[in-house]
Amino acid sequence: MRLLFVGDVVGSLGRETLGTYLPKLKKKYRPQVTIVNGENAAAGRGITEKIYKEILQDGADVVTLGNHAWDNRDIFEFIQDAKKMVRPVNFPKDTTPGQGIVYVKVNTIELAVINLQARTFMTPIDDPFDVIDKLVEEASQRTSHIFIDFHGEVTSEKQAMGWFLDGRISAIVGTHTHVQTNDARILPQGTAYLSDVGMTGPYDGILGMERTAVIEKFRTALPHRFEVVASGRSILSYCVIDIDDKTGKAKKIEASTISADSPFRE
Repeated sequence: MRLLFVGDVVGSLGRETLGTYLPKLKKKYRPQVTIVNGENAAAGRGITEKIYKEILQDGADVVTLGNHAWDNRDIFEFIQDAKKMVRPVNFPKDTTPGQGIVYVKVNTIELAVINLQARTFMTPIDDPFDVIDKLVEEASQRTSHIFIDFHGEVTSEKQAMGWFLDGRISAIVGTHTHVQTNDARILPQGTAYLSDVGMTGPYDGILGMERTAVIEKFRTALPHRFEVVASGRSILSYCVIDIDDKTGKAKKIEASTISADSPFRE
């Protein structure tokens, strides 16, 4: 089984870039499952039903989210019916709408796609280690193919989760920082790991935002309103993961980007 995972889509430029290159990436790599993180797709914060459907039309099989999932109030109107979208599973179970895990059928094999959120420098929600420990045990009764989008700020917490789950899941890939890391690897027990897949959107902003306001916030320590870069050059960050059909163990993980400095090649 081959998976294609595309990092955080940011704003209209991110959506445009996804629409341009996702079909080309699918033609190049021929993945059985395509997953896209869309938590920043609506002007940098949250997602709407229209955008969710557009991402599916572009070629995604599952849309994952993160800490900005609730920033656009539209989500409460459709999340219960969004069967191909997952939000962080460790938000409080009894009060949070939506689902944190979805199963995708690939011929005779099922892939469990889970969205999980870290806690360091993030919202203090339920312990991700405790929640995922129980959920992986449950999912393993159904399939050995398990992919986790771990949405978090701190690399050490992401690495800790990778080692905690090594051998129990197929792959864990980080999102949220918008900067692709250079540490893609297969852990000793067969789990593919990448600290952060990166973002899809403005290439010349700061994490997708207009540079001036971000720079001034650091220079003055005063609050500034951040706006998503709406035009200009873009980047698409992704990784491709190959998983053994019989064992559910990862065989290969490759991270890459498409930008002015690394143009797409057929």
